[in-house]
Amino acid sequence: MIINPGITPWCNANSLGLCPPYHTFPNGTRVHRNDTAHFPYTAYHLYCSPGNGEHLEAPYILCDPYSNPQPQEILQILPHPVWGEYGYPTNKGEGWIGSPKTWELDVGRLSQSLYFYQDPGTSPARRQWTSIDLGTEIFKDPQQTAEWTVSDFDILVPKQ
Repeated sequence: MIINPGITPWCNANSLGLCPPYHTFPNGTRVHRNDTAHFPYTAYHLYCSPGNGEHLEAPYILCDPYSNPQPQEILQILPHPVWGEYGYPTNKGEGWIGSPKTWELDVGRLSQSLYFYQDPGTSPARRQWTSIDLGTEIFKDPQQTAEWTVSDFDILVPKQ
């Protein structure tokens, strides 16, 4: 999730290739990105398709083929009310400098609702989130300085 209040979503109704094909609401309702009345465009910054997808839905963009030896699929989300039920920021700037808060995130449930590519007719991928990447990323400005503070971190694994 990108919490920088200066970020403007690239995903929008005029740039569908930068949006995931579907959005799934917490109640299970699924909305296609061309449904301009219901798709939450401002909840997404960017989606790029994996370079090895055999049936990508047009329009699409591919991720940077040079930054990783494996084909990538990247999804970047922004603060938006659709993420509130999972404990994530719902308004631009929440969690940013001057907005301290303790966040209780339901990462697993959010991850299950996000769109990830799957070739038609193949068995569903079993996704295992074996690591957590928490921190900052400086995108373009090499002179930029970032400060990131985590005061406490608990991982809760429910019994199945």
